[in-house]
Amino acid sequence: MTAAKPASRPLVPHFSSGPCAKRPGWSAQNLKDAALGRSHRAKVGKAKLKQAIELTREVLEVPADYRIGIVPASDTGAVEMALWSLLGARPVTTIAWESFGEGWVSDIIKELKLKDVTKLHAPYGDIPDLSKADPASDIVFTWNGTTSGVRVPNADWISGKREGLTICDATSAAFAQELDWPKLDVVTFSWQKALGGEAGHGMLVLSPRAVERLESYKPAWPLPKIFRMTKGGKLNEGIFQGETINTPSMLCVEDYLDTLNWGKSIGGLKALMARADANTKVLADWKARTPWIDFLARDPAIRSNTSVCLKVVDPAITSLTPDAQSDFAKKLVALVEKEGAGFDFAHYRDAPAGLRIWCGATVEARDVALLTQWIDWAFAETKATLAKAA
Repeated sequence: MTAAKPASRPLVPHFSSGPCAKRPGWSAQNLKDAALGRSHRAKVGKAKLKQAIELTREVLEVPADYRIGIVPASDTGAVEMALWSLLGARPVTTIAWESFGEGWVSDIIKELKLKDVTKLHAPYGDIPDLSKADPASDIVFTWNGTTSGVRVPNADWISGKREGLTICDATSAAFAQELDWPKLDVVTFSWQKALGGEAGHGMLVLSPRAVERLESYKPAWPLPKIFRMTKGGKLNEGIFQGETINTPSMLCVEDYLDTLNWGKSIGGLKALMARADANTKVLADWKARTPWIDFLARDPAIRSNTSVCLKVVDPAITSLTPDAQSDFAKKLVALVEKEGAGFDFAHYRDAPAGLRIWCGATVEARDVALLTQWIDWAFAETKATLAKAA
């Protein structure tokens, strides 16, 4: 029996975990004042880049004594700058529970070839024992695991008297989750995540302790030009005033300014966090009345409110092989995409089969609710097709 299609579609059917949905009311017309065709080193270019840094500080509530820089290559570039510039002075503790965190571990061990590394790992849906992180070591972790839907519950596990630095990839947490700045020495994120900006630009936030490390420690390996943050043993302050290492897109800068101003206009960080929480609650309410779906993260305290990962728990599906379960999830998502009712919400390629729905602040709760109706329809259709083929 064919299920009835829902009557309405999401107004904005974009649920990708990066690049994420544009802000409500976004229009290309909002970018008309972009400094196109102008040098980023010209007065107008420098002013806009500096404004982007200042607005980031204001909306994200970054302490006044932390430096904020716009760097190349998105969040990946920002993380790599931190790893290659800062690590090697102390032992390292890596904390990972999904693919991107594991990627940083691989770089630390296989590329930097550091030997004194303690690995705290957990499978998808879980989180390591954070209390085992050694405060005498440098600690590298993601705040929110984008591909697993698992986030740290807080920063209470980080010692206020730590000797090492904390290096935090916060790309799918910034602007949606409360970052405990006194516990964080390096924070990275990108424009295309929680604020729905355009890709290719990373943000690097440094505490005074991180700056001290940069000025007192020189890595044993050579650093490419785009990683260098010091000159003559001192921090290159220009990077943190809008004098970027490489040429940024002034169109992307304008788009970032637009979405920062939108975030400020609706009430700043608390309002952005509340919107993400409201979107996630829609999925929690749906899960409560839907027996075939569940969160990948079992513990509510560690569930993401941005990259929400779900798994199919219907016995007819869980009895299939992992490859068949993955195929089922992809077919379900393809049905919804074919109807134009939701795009890019399948599980990450290395993650367990299921759904990954972005619930950051640029998404509307009513659109999430409509998406769940289409997922219900697609699940029934895909399961019926599977039964016929059996």
